[in-house]
Amino acid sequence: MSLYDEDTFVVLETNQPEQFLTAAELLEKLKAVLAGEHEDLPRDVHNLSTVEAQAKHLIDTYCELDVGAGKFLQWYAVRLEK
Repeated sequence: MSLYDEDTFVVLETNQPEQFLTAAELLEKLKAVLAGEHEDLPRDVHNLSTVEAQAKHLIDTYCELDVGAGKFLQWYAVRLEK
């Protein structure tokens, strides 16, 4: 179980309004991004064998991904009051 199972993430992306995603939605978004060509992945992420493992590792240990020149993808865990 991840540290962020109950949390929501705010996601900031080039030319997009901020989005609030669940951990599962963020996982799917990162998997879709990672399915493309990415040579600039951090070594510890690149060494993982599956896209799902890479995406989970990114969520647990990073808050941004290099998605190309002049572009960005960042995510931050936020706790929404219930």
